[in-house]
Amino acid sequence: MHIFLIRHGESVANIGDNYERRLPDHLVSLTERGKMQAYLQGQWLRAYCDEHGVDLSGARIWRSPYLRTRQTSEEFNKSLGITDIREDITLIEQQFGLFDSLPETEWASRFEVEYDEYLRQIQNQGKFYARMPLGESPFDVAIRIHQFMGTIYRDYHEHGVDTLFVFTHGTTLRTFLMRWFHYSPEWYQAEKNPRNCWIREIDGHEDKGYINKDVPSA
Repeated sequence: MHIFLIRHGESVANIGDNYERRLPDHLVSLTERGKMQAYLQGQWLRAYCDEHGVDLSGARIWRSPYLRTRQTSEEFNKSLGITDIREDITLIEQQFGLFDSLPETEWASRFEVEYDEYLRQIQNQGKFYARMPLGESPFDVAIRIHQFMGTIYRDYHEHGVDTLFVFTHGTTLRTFLMRWFHYSPEWYQAEKNPRNCWIREIDGHEDKGYINKDVPSA
């Protein structure tokens, strides 16, 4: 199975423009720069696939239903030209609960008791297991990603779908890699979040890493 994992382009939350409006996370959109990043990375990825003999005729796009991942996939697909596009809610970003759409510098002042408990969990268990108040931990995300893997394995064995482009979010992308390759929680702790529009390639049982970190500017 050939899988390309892609983090969404630059969003209004990434540049801090959502802190005053506090849109819920699923409605956060790409910036104009983010759209251009995705479009240019789509061109690059199409050329990469052509060069390496990746057959796109039977490929499938899976994406998180969040606005920014939908927009990212649409910009990429202007070059990829894939017609089979599906969404799965298990691909959404980690749920931040009370901390959603708030800068981290305000977590303690707005939710002192809850923030202290979150820090206690981090200190005792590590960040992988620490659950945000009314939200998720990376452990929780890893559990739901395992459910998504059941879907793609079924489609591979029953329908021969073996080339996938998965548009998702930073935490979700890392937990996907963790579950696919049976990496440890310590690996997750050490693995840095990918930047916007970074592309990670999985070819069968081989983790080829991020194949293009040179994300173009708008």
